[in-house]
Amino acid sequence: MKAIVVTDQAAGTAGMTLVERPEPQAAINDVVVQVHASGFVPTELAWPSTWTDRLDRDRTPSIPGHELAGVVIALGYGTTGLSVGQRVFGLADWYRDGTLAEYVAIEARNLAPLPGDVDFTVGASLPISGLTAWQGLFQHGRLQAGQSVLAHGAAGAVGSMVTQLAREAGAYVIGTGRAADRQKALDFGAKEFIDLENDALEDVGRVDLVFDVIGGDIQKRSAGLIRAGGTLVTIVGPAEARPAEGLAVDFVVESDRAQLTEIVQRVRDGRLRTNIGNVSALDDAVATFNATERRAGKTIIRVRP
Repeated sequence: MKAIVVTDQAAGTAGMTLVERPEPQAAINDVVVQVHASGFVPTELAWPSTWTDRLDRDRTPSIPGHELAGVVIALGYGTTGLSVGQRVFGLADWYRDGTLAEYVAIEARNLAPLPGDVDFTVGASLPISGLTAWQGLFQHGRLQAGQSVLAHGAAGAVGSMVTQLAREAGAYVIGTGRAADRQKALDFGAKEFIDLENDALEDVGRVDLVFDVIGGDIQKRSAGLIRAGGTLVTIVGPAEARPAEGLAVDFVVESDRAQLTEIVQRVRDGRLRTNIGNVSALDDAVATFNATERRAGKTIIRVRP
């Protein structure tokens, strides 16, 4: 099968190559999925799990990519809950070969059914962004209707999901980003927008929840905006700053079939819009990942036409 592999961490995306690899086999509780579309997060190439296994042993050449949508073609021993021929989408294990390939072996529990009226490209765009937003807002942030949310990067892949899900839950959303992102953030449901390069972040006032995708100085300043009992939720590692009278939570997104089902249902009925930028074929993926222009939205690799 065709697959993208990486062998040199220092090379970054420039070290990605398209090669032929053996098709994977399904272990116990696995399925093999014929991949139709795959998502990719560039920061994967900085994650230890891309390069080593759970015992810190080198596992290169490894296949990156963890989001997928496709069709189940084989079941491993003891696998239940899915069937051959079923359309699925989900999030592959960080420490296993990923989804930038024609086939992937993945634990069945990491997948959810993909309804027939949802395109594979859309399905592949949802797992990381959607689950990150869902878990950050509702599991870790304990968001309630009537609260206020400061959503950093509100026009980005994760931030746009945060904005939409928070607004649907009855929150007042203030988005941030670059000046060029203002209208896009407002279109996704932000009530206000802060241009981080030209506006004063502190003018936001007090908020109940900050969803941080940036870190650094922006995170530190944001911590000071959280009112008593509020929460700073971050996905960029342990928080460098903590609210004076609130919580700081950092987390790594996990696959969850029930949450994936909730997310895709919102896409089906129009409550949630995807934020897809560039869509490229697997043969063109390496060039796509090494493009010099700024990425707008989620990059999706369409493995099958």
